[in-house]
Amino acid sequence: MPAVARTEQPVGLGHGTAPMKVLMLIPLLALAACASPEKPVTHDAATPVVGGDRDAHGCIGSAGYQWCERSQRCERPWELAQAQGLANTAEAIDAYCATPASPARR
Repeated sequence: MPAVARTEQPVGLGHGTAPMKVLMLIPLLALAACASPEKPVTHDAATPVVGGDRDAHGCIGSAGYQWCERSQRCERPWELAQAQGLANTAEAIDAYCATPASPARR
């Protein structure tokens, strides 16, 4: 009897490609979901905005700033104490900042 020639299909072709296509679609779908437009952020009047607590001088209290009359700027008390060699107490900072700056000599 003559030998029957078999024709083999290469691996990955034919009916075996359907699962491969599905596997390739999964990451594409995940990327498409991530690329969807975000909803705009809205704030209602009752929700305070971070950093929106400026005082009359423009100092942001929630960031630790308070007005210092002596330096004429917003200062963080602990930084001012370190820079000026003051005790890091409310009394020392208040006493320092309450004293007006001396006029510049000419």
